[in-house]
Amino acid sequence: MLQPMHLLEERAASYPTVADFLRTFNEEMHSLYLLSFLLTADHDKAEQCLVSAMGDCVEGIGVLTDWAHSWTRAAVIRHAILMIKPAPEHTDYVSFTSLKRSTVPPESNPFAAILLLDVFERFVFVMSILEEQSDEECSILLRCSRREIMMARLLALKRQSSSDALAEEMLQS
Repeated sequence: MLQPMHLLEERAASYPTVADFLRTFNEEMHSLYLLSFLLTADHDKAEQCLVSAMGDCVEGIGVLTDWAHSWTRAAVIRHAILMIKPAPEHTDYVSFTSLKRSTVPPESNPFAAILLLDVFERFVFVMSILEEQSDEECSILLRCSRREIMMARLLALKRQSSSDALAEEMLQS
């Protein structure tokens, strides 16, 4: 009689321990803090967000080990959203006249252009461009339409290019 062949290796799912999450936070502290700071635009709030996210990860053990890294980043984003409560300012119409806002040259702060964005635009920019989340993920987390995500990202990118152009002008003069 033929014996059944097991094509897939059977193995128990691996779940991270508290030590695994703490190690992830320790190894990625700088990038997690930067993520938190870019979202909150405030050092004290960034620290609070990071501590809350760490507590959330330690209490919510149950995610697969392979996902521990993305789970910690998602926890930071979730806590920043809870703290700041970003929402689109104009849901029906987005004006491009707001692009004429003052900008800070990047040599004074490499993150100034991001930090000067409106709160909602900053969240969308960080989540969709820097963290590479889909419009669907952003709209679910920020509780808004995909159109609002796309418009906020477009405005943020326009402001970024305006800041780059201004910085280039200042360097040439």
